[in-house]
Amino acid sequence: MAEMKVSLCGIELDNPVIPASGTFGFGYEFAELYDINMLGTFSFKGTTKDPRFGNPTPRIAECYAGMINAVGLQNPGVEKVISEELPKLAKCFDKKVMANVSGFSVDDYVYTCEKLSACEQVGWLEVNVSCPNVHGGGMSFGTSPEAAAEVTAAVRKVTDKPVIVKLSPNVTDIVSIAKACEAAGADGISLINTMLGMRIDLRRRKPVIANKMGGFSGPAIFPVAVRMVYQVANAVSIPVVGMGGVSSAEDVIEMMLAGATAVEVGAANLVDPYACKKIIETLPETMDKYGITSLTEIIGGAK
Repeated sequence: MAEMKVSLCGIELDNPVIPASGTFGFGYEFAELYDINMLGTFSFKGTTKDPRFGNPTPRIAECYAGMINAVGLQNPGVEKVISEELPKLAKCFDKKVMANVSGFSVDDYVYTCEKLSACEQVGWLEVNVSCPNVHGGGMSFGTSPEAAAEVTAAVRKVTDKPVIVKLSPNVTDIVSIAKACEAAGADGISLINTMLGMRIDLRRRKPVIANKMGGFSGPAIFPVAVRMVYQVANAVSIPVVGMGGVSSAEDVIEMMLAGATAVEVGAANLVDPYACKKIIETLPETMDKYGITSLTEIIGGAK
C-alpha cells in the first residue's frame, strides 16, 4: 500500500499536497465542492496587518501555459481573518492550516505573525517575502539575503510555531537568500513564488494589466521551479516546500525527487477547482507506476 504521509517541520501530513496561498481562498469556499480534509493542509489567502483592496483592474492576463496576476494582496486584514474567516474554516476543516503572511515593513510582519501564531488552527506561518505585484515591501524583502534574514529573525522572536519563508524566483542567487533565512531561524523554505511577467494588448497598445506587470504562474514555470527547489534543498538542512506550475501527481513526485518535503499547487486550482483532489486521488497509482512505496523515501532522491 502506498504510504503518502510526510512530516513538515514536525507536523504530520496525510499527503504532501497543499493548495497554495491566493488560489484557495480561506478554504471554506472549496469545501462546498469536496471534503477539503483530504488535503495535506492548505495555505490560506495572503494576509496583511491592515485590510487591502488590492490593485486596480484588470488584474489577470492569459498566457501560453499559464497566467499573470496582479491582485495585490487583497484581504480583509489580520483582525477580520481571525474573527471571521478562521471560524468559518473551523466548521469544515479539522487539520492545522498554513497562514500566509505579507507585510510592508518588518513591524508589519511581526504584528501579523504574532496575531496568527496565537490561533490554535494555525500550524505553520508561511512568511511571504516574495510578492511581485505590490509596491513597497513584498518582493523587496525577498531580493536580498540581509532583508530576508531580518524579517525571518524578527518573526522568529514572536512565535514558537514553524516559520516557513516563501522566496521569490526573481533573483540571481536563490541559494544565498535561502541560507540566510535558515541562519536567521527559518524552519523551512517555500519556493517558488510567481515570476515577473507582462502582456501587451495589441489593439490598445497598452499593458493588459492595470499594474503593467504581475506574477506569472502555471505549467510554463515548472522547470524553473524544479531547478530552484533542487538548488535550495541541496544547500539547506531545513525542509523545502516546492511549488510553481504543479498540476499532476507526476509533478508532485518530480518536485519531491528534487528535494521538496511537501508540494503546493497554485494556478491549477484556478483552472480546475478539483485539481488538488484529483492529484491526491491519482498519487497512489502514480507511485505504483514508478515503483514508489513511500513518498518520504524519495525526498531529494534525484542526484
